[in-house]
Amino acid sequence: MDGAASLAESETAQGAMQGILPSHSIHALIESGELHLSSPLLEGQIQPASLDLRLGQTAHRVRASFLPGPGRTVAEKLDDLALHEIDLTEGAVLETGCVYVVPLQESLALGEALSAAANPKSSTGRLDVFTRVISDGARSFDQIEAGYAGPLYAEICPQTFPILVRTGSRLSQIRFRIGPPSQTDFGLEALHSEHRLVSADNADIHDGIALSVDLIGDRATGLVGYRAKRHTGVVDVDAPGSCAVLDYWDPILSRGERRLILDPDQFYILASKEAVHVPPTHAAEMVPFNPLVGEFRVHYAGFFDPGFGHSEAGGAGSKAVLEVRSHNVPFILEDGQIIGRLVYERLTEVPDQVYGQGIGSHYQAQGLKLSKHFR
Repeated sequence: MDGAASLAESETAQGAMQGILPSHSIHALIESGELHLSSPLLEGQIQPASLDLRLGQTAHRVRASFLPGPGRTVAEKLDDLALHEIDLTEGAVLETGCVYVVPLQESLALGEALSAAANPKSSTGRLDVFTRVISDGARSFDQIEAGYAGPLYAEICPQTFPILVRTGSRLSQIRFRIGPPSQTDFGLEALHSEHRLVSADNADIHDGIALSVDLIGDRATGLVGYRAKRHTGVVDVDAPGSCAVLDYWDPILSRGERRLILDPDQFYILASKEAVHVPPTHAAEMVPFNPLVGEFRVHYAGFFDPGFGHSEAGGAGSKAVLEVRSHNVPFILEDGQIIGRLVYERLTEVPDQVYGQGIGSHYQAQGLKLSKHFR
C-alpha cells in the first residue's frame, strides 16, 4: 500500500465522526432544536449537505459593512449604523452599491462540537450579489463558531444588478461541521486516484486541486463567457427565466487569441477548462486564490454539494462556472491559467439524496451557464 493511500485511510479512520453533516442530519438538528426556523421548512430548502437561509421581514440599510466583534451583537451595531428600514413582506428593490443587513428566519443553538460555515448560493454569486452571513460576536464573515447560540443575519450588497427580494428569498446557504477540516494533499491525491475529481490529465494538487479557465469556448459558436452590463433593469431573485440575456449581458466571443483582458471592476461569467466531480461521500469548496498571481477574484459562491458532476446523478462533464472580477488594474487571463483551487471535505455520512437527483438542482451537467434568472 503506498503512502498516500495509507494516510488517506488513516484520515478516514480518525475523522469517521468528523466532517460536514448530510441532509438527514440537518433534519435532525431541526428536531433537536439546534437549528430553529421561525417559519415552516420549505420543500427543497435542505440540500444534500447544506440548508438554504431565508430572509426575514425587514432589511436595514446601513452606512457600511461591519463585524460586531466579541461581546457585541449585530442588533447593537444596527442601532448605531442603520440609516433606515425597508419592509420586505411585499418585496423591495435593493440598489447597487448599497449595504443592507437582513435578519434571517433561521437561528442556531449549536452543541459544543458543532460549527457552521455559510456562502452565497450559486445563483446569488452569478448575479454579482455580494452576500455574507453575520452572527453575534463574530470576528469573521460566514464562519459560525462551535457552540454558537443566537440569530443569523445576511449582509447584502448588489454589485452590478439591482435585485428584487422579499421575505423568504434565499440568497445564502449554510453547512454544519463536526471537527475541523482534515483533508490533506495526500488524502486528496488518493481521492482523485479513486474518483477522478477533475478531468485534467495531470491534476495539480497543492493546498487543493487546481482549476483553470477555458478561453477557447464553444467550438461551434465561439462563446467564451459574458460581461455584465451596467444600468440594467431589476432582477427578481425568485423568478427563474424572467430576464432576457442580452438585456443584462454582453457575450464574449473568441477571436482566436485565447486570452481575455479583464476591465477593472467589471463582472464576468466564465467557465473552467476542467469538468469537476464531487463524489457523494464529499463536498467541495473553491478557496480564494493567491492574490500574488493577479489582482482578481474568482467565484463568490464556492460550495459544491456532494454529487455535483457525479455521472450516476446525471452530472458527467459538469464544469465550474467562474464569477470573475478584476481589481484596480486591467489583467490578462490566458487560456488554461489556474484561477482557483478546490478543497474537498468528507461528510459524516452519505446523504439521502445527492446533487441533481430529483431535487431541482439547476446546475448539474452545466457548461458555461448564467444564473437561472436568464433565458
